[in-house]
Amino acid sequence: MPMQTTFVRFLRITLPLAGMNFLTQCARAGLAVVGPVLAVQYGFSASELGLLSAVMFAAYGLWQLPVGLLLDLYGPRRVQSLMAMTAALGFVLFALADGLGGFVVARLVTGVGVAAGLTGMMKGNSQWFARHQMAAVTGWGLLLGGLGGMAATMPVEALLPRIGWRGVFFAFAGIAVAVSAWNALSLRAPPGVAPPRKRLREEVGAIVAILTARQFWRVTPMVCLLSVMNFTYQSLWAGPWLRDVAGFDAGLRARTLLFYALGMMIGSAGWGMVASRLTARGHSQMVVPWIGTILLMLAQIVLMLVPQGPWAVSLVWTGFAALSSSGPTGYAAITATYPVALMGRVATAINAVMLATVFVLQASIGWILDLWPRAAGGGWDSRGYGWAIGVSLAMQIAAAAWALRPQRLRRGGEVRQGEAAS
Repeated sequence: MPMQTTFVRFLRITLPLAGMNFLTQCARAGLAVVGPVLAVQYGFSASELGLLSAVMFAAYGLWQLPVGLLLDLYGPRRVQSLMAMTAALGFVLFALADGLGGFVVARLVTGVGVAAGLTGMMKGNSQWFARHQMAAVTGWGLLLGGLGGMAATMPVEALLPRIGWRGVFFAFAGIAVAVSAWNALSLRAPPGVAPPRKRLREEVGAIVAILTARQFWRVTPMVCLLSVMNFTYQSLWAGPWLRDVAGFDAGLRARTLLFYALGMMIGSAGWGMVASRLTARGHSQMVVPWIGTILLMLAQIVLMLVPQGPWAVSLVWTGFAALSSSGPTGYAAITATYPVALMGRVATAINAVMLATVFVLQASIGWILDLWPRAAGGGWDSRGYGWAIGVSLAMQIAAAAWALRPQRLRRGGEVRQGEAAS
């Protein structure tokens, strides 16, 4: 494909879909900045704050399989335009809420709205780009979408005294409406794609087949945990850790979370380009998530030891973000073993597993922190964070061991096609 054609397609297809990732990042990182304010204003415990963050991912996860089917049946243009308006409604409800129940409902609606951020972009890219280009264009899209994570850090911190946290969420709602219009006006159906004619029962059967396939479960847990770590800490617990363990004030926390978002953007683009080059040369894209997994384990050990000094702390969290951003390359590696017609459902099946794990881990960290008495300033005991990171590290070790386990062989000593751990 000529470079000019690729660039034009990136602008018209990938970039508007990356706008949905911008919204996802706003929803995730915005709470990391606003969450400590809400905890003080409403007296939320760590468990309640963890629940408030986790319910968005619960809705996000539960909506994965239906939205994957919708993407395959109706395409990213229709689905993402509607989902962006749903996210706008969630942001408005959050801005109007005045208690835990209202916040929970708003986060549930927002979770549905941003549910297809990554998978919608992967579906659109799969229709318009060659397979060896998928990881690179998706990585660049995630980099641009990561601007939402940056916008929700220092800019939000600067706006809080002027417009308050309610004004911030009204602004997010306005951005969501603009993204909906952008997707509706820019996206087009790819040439040569006929309308789907399969019955709903057959389409749902394909989802069941994906989730019950041994090839799906071999490396999916390890790949998912990379994004799980990113979602869990960027969307909530990195902010309180910086306050309670590193002792950062609001300005330093916002700056570090900005570096976190920058690390995620650089990691998304960098790992995507590396994976695409490996694929073009005949190598497995799974090399990238393996590297990311091993190095992320080391980063968590460093966090448990508590690095000293603002720049050392910022460097470790930036590295944490860059390494955990290698997860989507694993998505591309797994989905590449399936037909393009199933791309949306495979990607959303992976996302469903990942988001269910985010819900469990975010809520579990809140429960762990509540095991210690609350600090006088409204934070939580630093010892609890060490145990919480230890739990996430243990999960990664277990998933890596599962991926490395000996393969079960069929009679005759052959491994089933697609079951090799790449």
